[in-house]
Amino acid sequence: METAVIRKRLSTFKSAKGTFHKVSNEVVMEVLRGWEAWPGNAAQYYREIGVSKTQLAVIIGKAKRLVKSGAVTESEFKEIGVSLPGAVGPGLDGLGMELRLEGERLIRFSQVDHLVDFLRKMS
Repeated sequence: METAVIRKRLSTFKSAKGTFHKVSNEVVMEVLRGWEAWPGNAAQYYREIGVSKTQLAVIIGKAKRLVKSGAVTESEFKEIGVSLPGAVGPGLDGLGMELRLEGERLIRFSQVDHLVDFLRKMS
């Protein structure tokens, strides 16, 4: 997400004294995702979004606690590349199975055998 948008969203939780109160989980996660994707150093990032380094540390800490506790789940699908013997093409179009778990999580298996092994290990 663009830093100008994060700065605007954060400013809605800022008091007249410059402290943050009751920052929503959504905004906290946006700050974390922006920080993870930031190509520069942390000092450039916190200046860009208009917070001090201690404020950024508190926000990042809260975001990491949310992720660790499971209160926030990843909404984006992250593809994991697996090399398979005999697989044809990078997309493996038309092959495999998909398994949708609780919370809209989706796991894709390139071969049915992998799905069966996964289900055996889960039980």
